[in-house]
Amino acid sequence: MSRHARPARRRLESLPYLRSVAGQAFVLQLLLILVLVTAAVVAVVADARAHSTLDAHRRSLAVAETFAHSPGMARAMSGEKPTSALESHAEAARKRSGVDSVVVFNTRGIRLTHPETPLIGKRIIGPTGLVRDELRGKTISQAFRASQGLSVVSAVPVTKADGTFLGGVSVGVKIQSVHRTVDRRLPMLIGSGAGALVLATGGAALLNRRVRRQTHGLGTAQMTRMYEHHDAVLHSVREGVLVLTADRRLLLVNDEARELLRLAPDAEGRHVGTLGLEPHLTELLTSERHVTDEVHPCGERLLSVNMRSTGRAGAPAGSVVTLRDTTALRVLSDRAVETSERLKLLSDAGVRISSTLELTGTAEKLVDVAVPRFADIAAVELLDPVLRGEEPEPPYEPLAPHRTAVGGTPAEAPLFRVGERVVYTPSTPQSRAVRTGAAVLLQADPTSAGEWPAGEARRLLDHGVHSLITVPLRFRGVTLGLATFWRARHRAPFDETDLAIAGELAVRTAVCVDNARRYTREHTMVTALQRTLLPGGLPDQDAVEAAARYLPSPGGTGGSWFDVIPLPGARVALVVGKVAGQGLHTAATMGRLRTAVQNFSARDVPPDELLSHMDELVTRLDLEHDADAHGTRITGTGCLYAIHDSVSGHCTVARAGDPGLVLAHPDGTVDIPAVPVSPPLGLGGERFEAVGLSLPAASRLVLYTNGLLEGHDRTTDTGLDLVRRALAAEPDLDPDETCRSLFQTVLPPRPSDDVALLVARTRLLGPENVAEWDVPFDPAAVAPLRAACARRLRAWGLEDAVCTTKLIISELITNALRYGAPPLHIRLLRDRRLVCEVSDGSSTAPHMRRAATTDEGGRGLFLVAQYAQRWGTRYTPYGKVIWAETPLDGR
Repeated sequence: MSRHARPARRRLESLPYLRSVAGQAFVLQLLLILVLVTAAVVAVVADARAHSTLDAHRRSLAVAETFAHSPGMARAMSGEKPTSALESHAEAARKRSGVDSVVVFNTRGIRLTHPETPLIGKRIIGPTGLVRDELRGKTISQAFRASQGLSVVSAVPVTKADGTFLGGVSVGVKIQSVHRTVDRRLPMLIGSGAGALVLATGGAALLNRRVRRQTHGLGTAQMTRMYEHHDAVLHSVREGVLVLTADRRLLLVNDEARELLRLAPDAEGRHVGTLGLEPHLTELLTSERHVTDEVHPCGERLLSVNMRSTGRAGAPAGSVVTLRDTTALRVLSDRAVETSERLKLLSDAGVRISSTLELTGTAEKLVDVAVPRFADIAAVELLDPVLRGEEPEPPYEPLAPHRTAVGGTPAEAPLFRVGERVVYTPSTPQSRAVRTGAAVLLQADPTSAGEWPAGEARRLLDHGVHSLITVPLRFRGVTLGLATFWRARHRAPFDETDLAIAGELAVRTAVCVDNARRYTREHTMVTALQRTLLPGGLPDQDAVEAAARYLPSPGGTGGSWFDVIPLPGARVALVVGKVAGQGLHTAATMGRLRTAVQNFSARDVPPDELLSHMDELVTRLDLEHDADAHGTRITGTGCLYAIHDSVSGHCTVARAGDPGLVLAHPDGTVDIPAVPVSPPLGLGGERFEAVGLSLPAASRLVLYTNGLLEGHDRTTDTGLDLVRRALAAEPDLDPDETCRSLFQTVLPPRPSDDVALLVARTRLLGPENVAEWDVPFDPAAVAPLRAACARRLRAWGLEDAVCTTKLIISELITNALRYGAPPLHIRLLRDRRLVCEVSDGSSTAPHMRRAATTDEGGRGLFLVAQYAQRWGTRYTPYGKVIWAETPLDGR
């Protein structure tokens, strides 16, 4: 290398960009592209000029031949004035053909035509040999310097028909004109070359950038050192690395991968399928899917495999695979997973087992949690006192619990049956567990089969059961039952670790079982209390035919009640009420309010007045509870109260709160009477309103609480529609059948509250059983009226009641005449009892008193009370009615 080139090279190498492989490659590519583009432009220009010159030869010769052989050419040249005849034609031919000159000359070489007029008549010029050939009649085409400059000239002879040479036609095309055409295209050629240079340079630059990214601007020496470093690292890392080509051939493998996969020394370059790997690994490596930490067995090892594609920018995609030996880590991971599963099992058990307060439900929750996560078969057995809500007392032998829940036994061959009583002998593990208070682990082999419950050992062994754990359910030192777990042949037997899990499950279950036992006991007590507070049966009376149903709420005891209260005068009161809430306090409050309704009914007040009294009572009771920190308010109680008079067929109804009324007529039509809805009891501030209904005989009154209509997925309107359809579909049902039909067709699958239902079919007392008289307000009218009553009693066949009734009537009329006011009226009703009613226009209440020995009066009402079964007073809008009932023999 010259002494001048060395400094230039040093200057180039001093540039960081040119020290890299990518920079050097870019400069080389740029120079090569520049040379190629320049050479291409020059070649194109030279080729274009050569082709243009050749085209000029062809064009000039063609024009010369055409003009020389044109008709009349020979005659014009033989004429006296050839120039005049040919000059215009020659000039026209020149312009049309685009040549530079069309010259006609004679045999002496004298020009007959020429584009430049001064040259006509002068001799043609050119090389001597060429001119000589032209004058000899030869056809020539050659480039030479003519009169118009350097041109391509073609000459063609003109002859007569007999072949006599007359001269020739010479056509010239200037070389300058030919090159001018090429020169006009030269900018386009140079521009195309420049564009090609720019595109090629841009492509080289992009390629250079990609090479720079891949080589990171490193030189060859640096890349060599890096390759050596990477190769050393690749073969020293404790992780197997495989690089596969797109056709799944092994391109690169490090030492760790060779050892893990036991590859042959010549494995590189071979297809994955020929490496002798296990089928699942071969299938994985030949696939093109992405894999992350997928574990595959390889001999005695567990390999964690990761695989990713190496494809870039649409190139054929190979794969890089990494392998890690995770055998030891897998063992630890399995233990951690097992521990985690056990903790999750205990957590789920704590949540699910405590989600119910029902004994059977608690036992079933334990079985659901344990099977199949902890055992293949599980059974929970509770002692008899626990099922009754009582606390068992030792000793617990003979041990004979009831199987409350079983899970995991095949349906086609049940090993255990729910509800059966199991008797355990003292040698069984269950009895040992109860005696010791600790879990017992037992393997099911022939030597221990005798320790299992009688009749179960063979069945369990036949179904592959190989071990069991039985653990007592103990809480506060009291054994409540047993939980037993079995495992079959496809799982590992129970071990000491499983004993701890079973013990923890039993502890959590025992707490929930004891809570459920206490709840069962309290629920039983509340239910029993409520049953005693509800009517045990409906009273005998003739005003209506009645039937009732009560359904407790799913979550406990509610506060709904119903009642049928006989009233004097062949009347009856129908009641349905609802105390909000559940539990013991609600049941007790319901009993108090029901008693209050009966007591207020004894005063024989109208329905709206009775509800007013109840409203005051509820308010007073709530004030008492406000003084008690543990009291519960009862404001919001609902009540519907109706009085049906079987003599007039009139029914008066009033209601507070939610309880409702539906009326079914004998003809099958169903109405919902427009009974004003007053606020629930205890809110106060508004008066209660009553509405009167006229009911024909055999009408059905349906009184209900909203639990009949409403459910978790049903509204009140939907329930009312169902009630209407049910009553209209079967108009002839008696009250008991109506209750059953409504519970079957209307009651929601999951009622949201308890239900009280009362159905009453009305009766009317016939006119033949009613006798009435208007009485003048005169003591003299007593005797005739008493005689008329006696005649009616004899007509009714009540001879034995004549004397008693006459006495009662006399005393009641006399009392009304003395203390009452007109108008005076008497009525006799023959029902299952004989009722005597005397009404007057005074609201003064009668009082019974005990007369002294010397008193002349004061014994009337005393005698009435002695001879009548019941007597009393009720008030009307126009006064009062004093009534007395006497029994009828045989009725």
